[in-house]
Amino acid sequence: MLLAPPLLWNSGAAARKAAVATAAAASPPAEGGGKANGGAVAGGISRTVQLGAMILVWYLLNIYFNIFNKLVLKSVPFPYTITTFQFASGSFFITLMWLLNLHPKPRLSLGQYAKILPLALVHTMGNVFTNMSLGKVAVSFTHTIKAMEPFFSVLLSVLFLGETPSFLVLGSLVPIVGGVVLASMTEVSFNWIGFWSAMASNLTNQSRNVFSKKLLADKEETLDDINLFSIMTVMSFLLSAPLMLSVEGIKFSPSYLQSNGVNLQELCMKAALAGTCFHFYQQVSYSLLARVSPVTHSVANCVKRVVVIVSSVLFFRTPISPINALGTGVALAGVFLYSRFKKAKPKAKTA
Repeated sequence: MLLAPPLLWNSGAAARKAAVATAAAASPPAEGGGKANGGAVAGGISRTVQLGAMILVWYLLNIYFNIFNKLVLKSVPFPYTITTFQFASGSFFITLMWLLNLHPKPRLSLGQYAKILPLALVHTMGNVFTNMSLGKVAVSFTHTIKAMEPFFSVLLSVLFLGETPSFLVLGSLVPIVGGVVLASMTEVSFNWIGFWSAMASNLTNQSRNVFSKKLLADKEETLDDINLFSIMTVMSFLLSAPLMLSVEGIKFSPSYLQSNGVNLQELCMKAALAGTCFHFYQQVSYSLLARVSPVTHSVANCVKRVVVIVSSVLFFRTPISPINALGTGVALAGVFLYSRFKKAKPKAKTA
C-alpha cells in the first residue's frame, strides 16, 4: 500500500518537474561580487533546492490524498464519517507537534477561541462538501470546479474586506467561469450533487481564508497562521464528530463492512494514509507560504491543481473528451492569470 502504482510514478515525475520549475522561478538571482557573490550563489542554489523539495512533497501529498481518499469514498460513501476521521488524524499530529515543542503552543483567551469558532465551522463544512463531491464525481472534475475559488475569493474580499479588484483580475475570472461551464457540459461523471457540493466547498473554503486573513491582520491577536490552522483543525474535529453521529451514525461496524464486501484492514490503511496526507499537505502549504511571496504560492497552487487533475485521470483512467479537456485547460489558464494579476495591491474602499 505504501508503494505508488506505476501510473502514479509517471504523475510523480510530472510533479517533480513542475516543482523544480516553480521553485526556480521563485528563487531570486544572487547579487554581489567575489566571495560574497559566490556565497550568494550557493545560498540561492540551496534555497532553490529547498523550495523545490517542499513543493515536490506538497504535490505528492496532494496526489496521494486525492487518490486514497477517492478509493475510501468508493468503498464507504460516508463523507461526514471520512471528514471526521481526517480531522482526528490532523488533531493527533497537532497534539504531537505541541507536546514535542516543534511549534510554540498557543495561549489564547476564551474570547479568541470564540472568534476562531466560526472559522472552524466553515472549515468543517468546506471539507465535508469536498468529500461529498469527490464521492459523487471524478477527482479531476471536482478539482476543475474548485478552480473557481478565485471567483469566490474576489466576491468575498469585496464584501468583507473592502477590496476593489483591478480590471485585469476581473478579466481573469471570465476564462475561469467559462472553462468550468464548458467542462461541466461535457463531463461524463457529471452529477448535480457533486457539482453543487464542490461549489459549496469553494464558498466555505474562501470564506475561511478571507476571515482568517481578517483575524490575522488584527494586531491584538497574537496568533500565527500555523497555530490558527491547528486550532481550527482540533475544533473542526470536535464539531464534526457529533455531526457525523447525527447524520450518518456509526457505519464502520464489522457486520456492515462484511455485508458490503469491504476489507476492514485495507480500508483502515487507505483511510490512515489519506488522513496523514490530508494533514501534512496543508502543513507544508503553510510552511511554503512563509518562505515565498503570496503570488508565487498562488502560481505553485495553480500548477498543483494541474498535477492533481492529470494524476487522477491517469490513475483512474477517467474518460476525457476534447471539449472537456479544453474547458479544464481554459479554467486553469484563467487561474494562472488571476495569480499573476493579483500581485497588484488592491485598493481599499474609503469610508
